Amino acid sequence: MDTDRERHRARETAFYLFTQQSLPACKPVLTPGWVIAIFLFMGVIFIPVGLISLRASHCVVEIVDRYDIDCVPEPSRMDKVSYIQDDSIPKNCSHFMKYINPSWIDAEVNSYSLQMYVKSRSDKQLLDGQKYHDTSSCQPVESNNNRPIVPCGLIAWSLFNDTFEFIREGAELKVNRKNIAWKSDRGHKFGKNVYPFNFQNGTLIGGGKLNPEIPLSDQEDLIVWMRTSALPSFRKLYGRIEEDLDVDDVVVVNLMNNYNTYSFGGKKKLVLSTSSWLGGKNDFLGHACVFVGCSSLTLAIIFMLLHVKYRRPYGDMSYLPWNRKSFSG
Repeated sequence: MDTDRERHRARETAFYLFTQQSLPACKPVLTPGWVIAIFLFMGVIFIPVGLISLRASHCVVEIVDRYDIDCVPEPSRMDKVSYIQDDSIPKNCSHFMKYINPSWIDAEVNSYSLQMYVKSRSDKQLLDGQKYHDTSSCQPVESNNNRPIVPCGLIAWSLFNDTFEFIREGAELKVNRKNIAWKSDRGHKFGKNVYPFNFQNGTLIGGGKLNPEIPLSDQEDLIVWMRTSALPSFRKLYGRIEEDLDVDDVVVVNLMNNYNTYSFGGKKKLVLSTSSWLGGKNDFLGHACVFVGCSSLTLAIIFMLLHVKYRRPYGDMSYLPWNRKSFSG
């Protein structure tokens, strides 16, 4: 009996200590010195990281060429929508660009209305194909002639279909279009045994077509396009020129202006870009790190001045508001 009472008393004591937050634990006290040191440390770390990131971003060279207007013939510029929808009019066009070695090729689209179709897709169908039947999220591009569409949805339906060919001194430059999509997307989000079915067979054709003999996991153009952007202006990786050429070489770009951005007033640009250890050109990370570092240093200086000017002993209960009122009364 005594043993049971002692166990019960020990449990009550432990429960009391837990409810009163009196259990042995690490309870660091954030003294002014610790707070100032933490902010100083953050400033010393973040500012150099931000400056290094900005330097890496500024080392990236980009050539941006807008071609959606220049590639429309003069007589058709008053009605670009009719031009792009008329299959009898050739859509080929040529531009001249200076080569950057090596070059990543991106297609940039501006002013895209994402609200129209950002949810019109079925991730389970992309992985399982026709085995998955609940494709109501793909409306209005769910089926055609009572047969399912694979891949379904407006995102796949609006696949970018402009093509680019690069020529230097009469010889075509090879563009590597492999490994442009994320490996995780190819391996886990698009089925290896899922093939396009009944795609772009309706009366209204959206964008590009897919090879029905190639599984979705190998159609990297589609995989890149299906990763939607959060902003209406975005870039999609097209490929990589890997040949060693001189920096000032002039490259002729023969392109097919097939993709319709004229219906919603959008823009199309071709981007040739180099890369750094950080990736492409992006100043946001550097600016964010510099901002956080400068803010931390500013707060550290302010707290340091306040601590020097209004120094007081730690743990003095007389500084509590209710004690100050009783002293003043």
